[in-house]
Amino acid sequence: MSQRVLSTPEAISSAQRLQQILSGSLTSDLRQLHQLGTTLSNPNDWDGPIASRFRGEWPNEARALQQAIANLETLQKQAQQILTNIIRAGGA
Repeated sequence: MSQRVLSTPEAISSAQRLQQILSGSLTSDLRQLHQLGTTLSNPNDWDGPIASRFRGEWPNEARALQQAIANLETLQKQAQQILTNIIRAGGA
């Protein structure tokens, strides 16, 4: 039984662009957002009614950012595997 192997120019371009975006500053920007939020959640750095509300919401936001970072790292590995598979299949 043969398996169909297909990689259109659009697929190759999309995989390459995906890898470029994921290898860029996206993950780094999310890490920086996490660090900034952590600073703002410290009452010694920022306090008051709005700061207090932010501190109450920050644990959920921090977890969401950490999960997004983990998901992006996984996606980056998958994008690299896609490109490797395309190259092995003779598509690039």
